[in-house]
Amino acid sequence: MTADSHGGVLIGAIDHHYRKVENALNLTAAGFIFFLMFLATVQVFGRKLLNMPIPGYIDYAEQSIAVFAFLGVAYCQRVGGHVRMELVLDKIPRGRVFWLFEAITTLASLAIVAVLCRYSFAHFLRAWEFGDSTIDINLPVWPSKLLVTLALAVLAIRLTLQLAGFVRLIMYPEAVPVAVTLIADVAEQ
Repeated sequence: MTADSHGGVLIGAIDHHYRKVENALNLTAAGFIFFLMFLATVQVFGRKLLNMPIPGYIDYAEQSIAVFAFLGVAYCQRVGGHVRMELVLDKIPRGRVFWLFEAITTLASLAIVAVLCRYSFAHFLRAWEFGDSTIDINLPVWPSKLLVTLALAVLAIRLTLQLAGFVRLIMYPEAVPVAVTLIADVAEQ
């Protein structure tokens, strides 16, 4: 059975292009981590050696946490990097029942992410309307709150792709898995 059977080409093509978005966001998050490490080094040396700390360093650090905490979440979901409880799934051989359990957990995850998306957007709107800002240098906080919503939307799209892949595998268990995370067991690792 090939990946092009039973809708695998379409899901695979979408997944292939969407991976580029996730990779770019993950790389952006890594870049922010590097920048924050550089900024922290400059802050420490500037404060200790020159008695010249960076004004608002804490505010910048607080706002950048949203970038590297959330931008890579869809990438992490795609590669199976999240912690999973596999006590039950390890006992089920790959087939319809296995894919059904994967689809149910993915659907539950999608529902939770949708709720988080809605309420994080409400927090963004509130920060935007009130002009919420940080204490030290009055840095606006709405960009980081909007970024959380956007990152959760990217994750919701990844979960939707995975759900489509699992539903395809429930209908055609002999098909090649496309757009789903295949967790390697201990022997495969």
